[in-house]
Amino acid sequence: MNWTTLLGELREERRAVGAFNAILIEHAEAIVAGAEHSGLPVILQISQNAVRYHGSLAPFALACLRLAEDASVPVLVHLDHVEDEDLIREGLDLGITSVMFDASKLPYTENVDRTRAVVQRCHANGCLVEAELGEVGGKDGAHAPGVRTDPAEAAAFVAATGVDSLAVAVGSSHAMTDRSAVLDEDLIAALTDAVPVPLVLHGSSGVSDDGLRGAVTSGIVKVNVGTRLNQVLTEAVRAVLDERELLTDPRRYLAPGRDAVRDEVARLLTVLADADAPSIAR
Repeated sequence: MNWTTLLGELREERRAVGAFNAILIEHAEAIVAGAEHSGLPVILQISQNAVRYHGSLAPFALACLRLAEDASVPVLVHLDHVEDEDLIREGLDLGITSVMFDASKLPYTENVDRTRAVVQRCHANGCLVEAELGEVGGKDGAHAPGVRTDPAEAAAFVAATGVDSLAVAVGSSHAMTDRSAVLDEDLIAALTDAVPVPLVLHGSSGVSDDGLRGAVTSGIVKVNVGTRLNQVLTEAVRAVLDERELLTDPRRYLAPGRDAVRDEVARLLTVLADADAPSIAR
């Protein structure tokens, strides 16, 4: 699967692919199973925070790469929100072919310089690079409250760095546990006109199905989801443990959690693949 071609086609067709963050192996298995259930491609993401949780990259990343290799649909394993360039080097050595280098907390010029260097290294190894453009020096990067990405600056950033996709700030926020975020669809459309590479929406767990549809028809191509999967997994696990207080076998409660994540991945992939379809909001 040529993911550059696929993302370009999705951009032209005003459709999107779901990119889901995995922390546990159950997440990864469910993400792949959900994609297979829907018959749609998917991006399986490992964040730098997830790597920190596991203590190292290789064991979890190699498991994810094997799941992707064995899947019946295209699965791209992607490193998400990486600030440590040594982690990118390790990922390249393991066979990772897509990374998100996040220097959005840095001043604009330093963000450009460091991102350009990462792009050159990654492209030499056949690896795609996503970057993020946010507030200059902003503590929370592109997702600080009220921050919005400027189309002209975004176009200049892409030209200066050579990135393959760009995460933009259009009204979403990370780690939202309700789906109340309101996106600026006019800004998304303006960014789509200004920027020649696919746009990425982070913090998508906080966006309703209708909001996601609007973002996709306005030009978003990659939609990142993490918190929502953790919610459905936890709800399913809690329901089992509430019913069976003496249960100790983790397989008995993690399996229903994994199934719930699988179903939500399949549902969201379908929403993103056909943004004009009637709402099937849950």
